Amino acid sequence: MDISLEKASDTNASLKITLTPADYKPEVDKKLKDYGRKVQLKGFRPGHVPASLVQKMYGKSILVDEINSMLNRTVSQYIRENKLQVVGDPVPNREEADAIDWDNQTDFAFSYTLGLASEFDIDFSDLPSVTQYDIQAGDAEVDSTIVDLQKRFHTHTHGEEVGGDDTIYGELKQVNVAEGETGFSAKTALPLDKMAEESKGQFVGKKKSDVVTFVLDQAFSDERARANATGVKPEEAAALTGEYTFEIDDITRHEPAELNQELFDKVLGAGAVENEEQFRTKVAEVIRSNYSRESAQLLRLDIEKTLLDNTPILLPDEFLKNWLLEVNEGKFTPEQIEEQYDDFTKSVKLQLIKNKIAEKADIKVEYDEVLDATRAMVREQFGFASSEDEEMNKTIDRIARNYLVDEKNNGQNYTSTFNRVYDDKVMDYAKTQLTIVSQDVTVDEFKALVENR
Repeated sequence: MDISLEKASDTNASLKITLTPADYKPEVDKKLKDYGRKVQLKGFRPGHVPASLVQKMYGKSILVDEINSMLNRTVSQYIRENKLQVVGDPVPNREEADAIDWDNQTDFAFSYTLGLASEFDIDFSDLPSVTQYDIQAGDAEVDSTIVDLQKRFHTHTHGEEVGGDDTIYGELKQVNVAEGETGFSAKTALPLDKMAEESKGQFVGKKKSDVVTFVLDQAFSDERARANATGVKPEEAAALTGEYTFEIDDITRHEPAELNQELFDKVLGAGAVENEEQFRTKVAEVIRSNYSRESAQLLRLDIEKTLLDNTPILLPDEFLKNWLLEVNEGKFTPEQIEEQYDDFTKSVKLQLIKNKIAEKADIKVEYDEVLDATRAMVREQFGFASSEDEEMNKTIDRIARNYLVDEKNNGQNYTSTFNRVYDDKVMDYAKTQLTIVSQDVTVDEFKALVENR
C-alpha cells in the first residue's frame, strides 16, 4: 500500500492511496473460502461448490466491500496517526472511483480531498483575564423576594366588596335562552385576575347578592380560561358565548402572609431562623445561590469567547460550504448555508481549541466518569437526594446503566454524556490556567450582562 498527502495550502490537501493485490487479496481469498463453505447451490452438496463458481458469483462484490472497508480504516488511521486537524469529512474523488474496472484491474488508486484547519497553539499566559461575576443581593432584591414569598404563602380572607384580584363565588346563568331550551347555569368561581380588564370593571366594587350582566366570551376570550371559570371541558367551553348574569355569593382574596415565625418556618424549615434580620440574611444567601449556576454559565461563555477571540484559526471555507450542502442532502440552500456559516465555524473552531487543550493537558474521560455523571442526572431528574440507602443506589445505578446502553438510539446517550463530561473537564482545566477576576454585581447588573451576551 502506498499513501501520501499533498497539501495545496494550509487548509486544503489531497490524500492519495494505492492498493496492490498484496494489500487486499489475503482477506478477499479468506472471505471467498468462507462463502464456499456456507453457500447452498442446487446440484452441489453444501461446502462443495467449486471455487471458480463462487468467485464468479461473489468475487466482485467481496472485492468491492473489502477495498471500501480497507479504505475507510486506512484514511481514519492516517488522520489519527498524523494528527491532522481535519474538518468535515474526507471527500472521495468519485470520477476516479467510477472509472475503476473491477473485473480486470488488480492495482487500484484512490484520492480524497481533505479540509484542514491551520496550525495553532494555546498559550494561556498570553490570554487576557476573564471576569467571574459574584451576584450580591441588595435590599431591593431581598425586599422583592420577601414580598413574593409572602404572596406565595398567602392566607384567604373574605371581602365585603370585590377587588381587582379577588375570586368571586356565585351562580352563573345564560341570558337570552331560546324558547324550549335550557340555558347554561352553574355554581362556579370567577377569578378576576384571569378576566379581561374591560370586563373586570363591571365587577370591581360590587358586593354580595349583587347581580352583574356581562359577555362571557369577552371576559374569558381564551377557551381554556373559560373552561376553568365555568367548570366545563375546554372543547365544550367554545360554545359558551354571549351574555350571562352572575349573582355574587361570596368574595375571597389572597392576603400576603405576615412576616413572622410561621412564614420563616414555612420558607426555610422549622427553627432555621429566629427573627426578621436572620431571615433577610438567609434570603440573600438563597438569591446568590440561585444565581450561582447562571453566573457559572456566563463565566463558561466568556472563557469560550476569550479562547475563540485570541486563537486565530483558518478553515477551508469553500470546502466546508460544499460539504455542508452535500451532507445535508437538499435540506438547506446555498443561501441558508451562507447565512448560518459563521455560527458553524465558531463551533468548529471552539471544538478544535478544546481538543488541543485536552491533548496538551492529557485530559481523558473514563467510563466510570460517564457513569457517575449519568447517576447524578438520574438523581436530579427523579428528585433522589444523595443517600446511604443501598437499594435506592442500586436502582439509580441500574437506570443509569440502562440509559447508557439504550440500543434504540445507537449509543447516542453514551456519546452525548461522554461529550458533556469531556467538555466539562476541558473547561475546568482552562479555569485553572486562566486569570479569573471576581467582580461583585447587583442582580439587575447581572441581568443586563446576560442580556448583552
